[in-house]
Amino acid sequence: MAAVTPPSALRASGSFFGLAYGDALGKPTEFLSVAEIERRYGPTGLRELSGEPALVTDDTQMALAVGWALHEAPSLTPEAVEPLLRRRFVAWSVSPDNNRAPGMTCLRACAELGRGLPWQAATVVGSKGCGANMRVTPVGLLDVDADTLAGLAQLQAGLTHGHPTGLAASELTAYAVLALRGGATLPELPGILVERARSQRGVYQERWLGDLWQHAGASSPEAFSVEGWDECLAVLGRLTAALEQPDDGGDPCRVTGEGWVAEEALATALLCAVRHADEPVSALARGATTAGDSDSIAALAGAFVGAAAGMAAWPAGWADRIEYADQLATLGAAWD
Repeated sequence: MAAVTPPSALRASGSFFGLAYGDALGKPTEFLSVAEIERRYGPTGLRELSGEPALVTDDTQMALAVGWALHEAPSLTPEAVEPLLRRRFVAWSVSPDNNRAPGMTCLRACAELGRGLPWQAATVVGSKGCGANMRVTPVGLLDVDADTLAGLAQLQAGLTHGHPTGLAASELTAYAVLALRGGATLPELPGILVERARSQRGVYQERWLGDLWQHAGASSPEAFSVEGWDECLAVLGRLTAALEQPDDGGDPCRVTGEGWVAEEALATALLCAVRHADEPVSALARGATTAGDSDSIAALAGAFVGAAAGMAAWPAGWADRIEYADQLATLGAAWD
């Protein structure tokens, strides 16, 4: 195992800022083909922040909403956290800053949350879009046990995306950040996540999810859970197989998916992060140079690399140029 990055490396800040940096680099490339991205930005993709400030998307906005809800919570229980997540999500949905091509699932569910419906009735039970896990990385920065992490990750996903695969992928994304912050290396991470997914197959977080499985029309809580974990294990299998082969330098979406759905966003972001574990900006650029959901892929890759390497991973001048820098710094400092 490589030398463990010391706690002073500011891993929480590195993860928060890394997510925003990846999001900003992927924002202008999200709906472009790889050929078009390379024509505009060169063969290595977009590698510099542009604009003052460099703008992010709803990915960072919603990750901040999750981060602030967790920061404000008097205790990390479903009763304490759910109202805070609800309030933050609804506030985001009606904010004038919510003009970054937000996902329709999030908007639809937030409208129902705003009406005061129980979240299990407000969520879109058939959606496993990447909105479930693009915002979950702050959960992995908390000093909590794995069961609490699982509940928090799945709850924040479930408020808008009620599909079991969205819940499972969200938990794995948070667990990845937890493992990296604890000293795991990026190359070790796929195996760690496979082990976690196998151990959780069939586990239903009833305390946190309530009767969500019934709203989804599943035959049992266990059957509901199994569907999500099996889809995650399938894409992690494709990730593991890809990493056993030499890197051809092509679009990572070809092997692990375009990232519009939660499990593919996780796997493709991991592919970028592991391929470029020692080149943080290259990990972001690789995630942003895809035919898929480039901002979400690059954002998650940045959150992973930042959790592993801390703020030292990123160019020094970027922290003053990214949108929401003050909020990113405040939340990062609270957990470093």
